[in-house]
Amino acid sequence: MPALGITSEVIATNARKPIFGYTAMIISLCGIAFLSFLVWGHHMFITGMNPFLGEVFMVLTLIIAVPSAVKTFNYLATLWKGNIQFTPAMLFAIGLVSFFISGGLTGIFLGNAALDINLHDTYFVVAHFHLVMGSAAIFGMLAGVYHWFPRLYGRYMNNTLGYIHFWISFASAYLVFFPMHFMGIAGVPRRYYQFTLLPEFGVWMDVNILITIAAIIGGLAQVFFLWNFFYSIFRGKKSPQNPWKSNTLEWTAPVERLHGNWPGEIPTVYRWPYDYSHPDSEDDFIPQNVPMEPGDQLRIPAVEGIAPIHKESADDNTDHADTTTI
Repeated sequence: MPALGITSEVIATNARKPIFGYTAMIISLCGIAFLSFLVWGHHMFITGMNPFLGEVFMVLTLIIAVPSAVKTFNYLATLWKGNIQFTPAMLFAIGLVSFFISGGLTGIFLGNAALDINLHDTYFVVAHFHLVMGSAAIFGMLAGVYHWFPRLYGRYMNNTLGYIHFWISFASAYLVFFPMHFMGIAGVPRRYYQFTLLPEFGVWMDVNILITIAAIIGGLAQVFFLWNFFYSIFRGKKSPQNPWKSNTLEWTAPVERLHGNWPGEIPTVYRWPYDYSHPDSEDDFIPQNVPMEPGDQLRIPAVEGIAPIHKESADDNTDHADTTTI
């Protein structure tokens, strides 16, 4: 869930577009969080549980695909016709979407109680889990590191090293886990010290060698990230206060570390955080602390129709604007 939240922010910022279907995305996040507490039984289809109970868990597991698909379409629609900035953070966010799709589709098979009889405890499970829960989560975390690094240290990470890190990690992740689907369909079991003791599985040894080589290369690729991270803390190119032209409040704080983050009063929030490419603005972004001007439309789909938290009196002689805390 944190990785999906990070991805939403990174994709909106680098696509220079508001999140598509903001309300649906929030509901789908809540739906995934709620349903995740109710699907644990799909790990136990072949333990001898009551078939009726297995059917309940199967339905709940397949239902979770609905909010997951909503989030996927939200991401793809946000990218569609956007002015995409291919920063390392954006590439890792798009990589998460790729893993979320490919790994999520295989979950439909494992969520079926009948199909799970053959696929349970095989390499198919390893492939599914490590794409949708492992690789996707790690790529979301890395997207956040690359995106907020200038906010943390006031410096950029090296883009070239970031691109190398992404492409090697992305390719090696698929080379490791994609072939495992075919091994699992063939019945190759996981958690075996040496599955070639069963003669019928010996034909998969070459694939296993490929997976091992890809895993080693993927592990070595993280050296690029570690070097880039620690080197950039001290020697990276200095960044401006808002290098990605983002709207959220953390980018309005000065680069210098201050107690309380902001000198003086805490900024007032006037807008939602995804006011990108506003037709009434010369710039393609409007930070949240920029006051509303007469005639501005408050584009907040999730809270449309809700009265603002604070509204200055019209009797004041000073200029006034509606302010909303989000």
